[in-house]
Amino acid sequence: METGLDERAAGRDRARDLLSVELALRAEREERRLRLLAVPVLERLLRSLQLGLVHGLDPRPRIAWSRRRRWSSVCRMLTNRSAPPATVTPVLVYPDVRAAVMWLEAAFGFEERVRIGDGHRAQLRVGLDGAVVVSEVGSGRVAPDGGGVTHLIKVRVADVDTAFARARSQGARVVEELTTFEYGERSGVVEDLAGHRWELTETVRDVVPEEWGGTTVAPW
Repeated sequence: METGLDERAAGRDRARDLLSVELALRAEREERRLRLLAVPVLERLLRSLQLGLVHGLDPRPRIAWSRRRRWSSVCRMLTNRSAPPATVTPVLVYPDVRAAVMWLEAAFGFEERVRIGDGHRAQLRVGLDGAVVVSEVGSGRVAPDGGGVTHLIKVRVADVDTAFARARSQGARVVEELTTFEYGERSGVVEDLAGHRWELTETVRDVVPEEWGGTTVAPW
């Protein structure tokens, strides 16, 4: 009699053990399935947030409908490892592409990402979300000749005094010394080895445009 009871108890224990194992395996399979589903979702979410920050869009859920639609359309843009991810990428002409790349890396801390030929073109990363392309002379493209200023490239930095000193130490010609302006920016202008002008700027305070005479057409 006791032997039968013992066997039934042992059978129940084995059944519980098997059930526990089965439940654990199911939980593991479900966790693996959810993880596989979650990875692309998280990747898309992170990519969307990155694109939103890059393109000046508001990643918070309480954005206006028009901005939400614009954000959605931006998120559908494909990325390409052969092209800069920035929405606007200046293409600057230099007489010597490799010398320009070396100078921009040394003076501004830019980082080369793609090299095209020995001296044809180069793509450089600027900060977290910017880019610039250095191009050779040719096909109607010419470098600045000192006859006038046709463009100015503005680069936002975390510490403009340090960045300005670094550029100056690499031979950049100072066009405008650092000045703190009423619109909340501290900036100055330097000229590089080929005559391109760069405005280095640091945000020192948040200012509404109306405070200094500007007009807010739409928020950034």
